[in-house]
Amino acid sequence: MMKVIHALFTVYSIILFFALLLILGLFIVIPVSISPAGGKISFLFIRIWARIWSFGSGIRYEFHGHETIDRTQPYIYIFNHRSFLDAAIIPLAIPQQVRALGKKELSQIPFFGYVVGKVAIWVDRTDAASRKKSIARLVTFLNNGISAVVAPEGTRNDSDAPLLPFKLGAFRLAIETGIPIVPIAFIGADKIMKKGSLLISPGKVKIYYSKPIMPTKAASVEDLAEKCRSRLEAMILTHE
Repeated sequence: MMKVIHALFTVYSIILFFALLLILGLFIVIPVSISPAGGKISFLFIRIWARIWSFGSGIRYEFHGHETIDRTQPYIYIFNHRSFLDAAIIPLAIPQQVRALGKKELSQIPFFGYVVGKVAIWVDRTDAASRKKSIARLVTFLNNGISAVVAPEGTRNDSDAPLLPFKLGAFRLAIETGIPIVPIAFIGADKIMKKGSLLISPGKVKIYYSKPIMPTKAASVEDLAEKCRSRLEAMILTHE
């Protein structure tokens, strides 16, 4: 019986996810399509969508350390990617307009791919030209004061390790632009949607913010990546 209830709850949560996206989709798409400045309005509605869906699905959030974020300063945010729920967590975790790198496969999800594509940059991670083009687009947004968010593991971590090896694109970008990196640890998201399962459960996600890590021209990309990885791994191990 509990399995049936769990499955029905998941179906309800998925329907709520897309129903809210349909209702609020135009309010997300139109402002950012008219003008880059309209992105602030779009993100207001993205957060409304994420909050209503989370509340309706019994998902609660705790935020720790977000007072270190200067909302007038663009950042490159990195996070541990352990759940499909990150699409809803990210707009609530980041108190700024932001552009995210997203896997090209997600763009194929009906309507979701279209709406999210207005504030995401789709990238084919197997194609070097696609990766290069996506990074160039992120540079444009960063130079206009809009933050970026990247999952440096490159894919969802379904292993028992705290983190997968990092890709270097975000750290090369930080050194080239001089923009600080903020590691964010999402704790508990993988309990709401467990590894190997499509079922969704109510629960709590704890979000921890590192102090910004400043890149330097003298540092190597590899050294900066390792510093950020060590910081994020320590946050995960401390709070899990």
